[in-house]
Amino acid sequence: MNYQQLNVPGGVPVKMWTKGVPIEAEAQRQLENAAKLPIVFSHVAVMPDVHYGIGATIGSVIPTIKAIIPAAVGVDIGCGMIACKTTLVASDLPDNLGRLRSEIEKAVPHGMSPKQYRREGSNRDKGSWENTPAAADTAWAQLVTEFDALCVDYPRLKNTNNHRHMGTLGGGNHFVEICLDEAGSVWIMLHSGSRGVGNAIGTHFIELAKKDAELHQRNLPDQDLAYFEEGAQYFGDYVRGVGWAQKFARLNREVMMQAVIGALRKSVPKPFETHLEAVNCHHNYVSKETHFGQEVFVTRKGAVSAKAGELGIIPGSMGAKSFIVRGKGNPDSFNSCSHGAGRTMSRTKAKKLFTVQDQIDATVGVECRKDADVIDEIPMAYKDIDAVMLAQSDLVEVVYTLKQVVCVKG
Repeated sequence: MNYQQLNVPGGVPVKMWTKGVPIEAEAQRQLENAAKLPIVFSHVAVMPDVHYGIGATIGSVIPTIKAIIPAAVGVDIGCGMIACKTTLVASDLPDNLGRLRSEIEKAVPHGMSPKQYRREGSNRDKGSWENTPAAADTAWAQLVTEFDALCVDYPRLKNTNNHRHMGTLGGGNHFVEICLDEAGSVWIMLHSGSRGVGNAIGTHFIELAKKDAELHQRNLPDQDLAYFEEGAQYFGDYVRGVGWAQKFARLNREVMMQAVIGALRKSVPKPFETHLEAVNCHHNYVSKETHFGQEVFVTRKGAVSAKAGELGIIPGSMGAKSFIVRGKGNPDSFNSCSHGAGRTMSRTKAKKLFTVQDQIDATVGVECRKDADVIDEIPMAYKDIDAVMLAQSDLVEVVYTLKQVVCVKG
């Protein structure tokens, strides 16, 4: 048994794969509160990258019976990773990796305006398209009918940055990387989700869940853990909205991947093939699954599906290793693993604690931004990825170990 079990009075147990990695007291309190909910089935599973999150704990896997907690999915619905291996090797890359980074930055809008998303059609958001490319239009065409139907019931969603965010990265810890594996093969890897429109869907339904809880006078241990039960007014609409946002997120990553491949082709004269081994996986989402003989809704917030034989991606921080993994199908984790290294401190604290020189020293050998605006993403603000991987050795096996040589941050 590789997990530690926390028995919660009045609740289900909490099984934590956290041996050798820190867990904040605030995060543990959040987990205990989730474990006390009457809708939670069997136990709560906690991944080694666990840390305090807004609404619900990041790195948590929560199975619920005939109910969903919107905050346990979060507002970056469908956020996740995509990676593909190319036929290129390290020696094929240009000597000047700065030009390659510049090509990627031109190919994929990134960053964001002070507000997390802007009204559709506004050019004030530097992270959105001014004129959407054909690939973004094609992807949006697969979503627009369902989106328009959703907007009939929730008109406020129409005024989000939706179509213009298709094929864009965002900010924070979202990134595009060119990596090398142990054999020197070149990989493309990126991290993003459902962007402004997904944020709007998540935020709106979290607010509705809280109002629904007040209406029914539920005695919740934490108002952020308000939930919709099957048959409730907004349950079906949330399932519809979150499902749509997850599709947007998956397509968003695919559109960006094609754009990055195009940028790589401009920078590397040698012809190459891609998608030799490709993975596209969510780590903020909800899925209907069967565990221990019970059909449940599993919310993974900062966790990845790791069914037996299933490939996944666990990225480290800037300057650290990342991993392509194969799931072992551990039933106690609800077939899950971590989604990354996990933060050890807030972005505000990292900016106060570290300097630009610290960022430069920590990212030696990586072509990336090294300025004050990315100090919150400095490797020291994250847990040791090797310790995180050791703590979940019974959840996944490592297939490839990747090291980034180029990193584009929002």
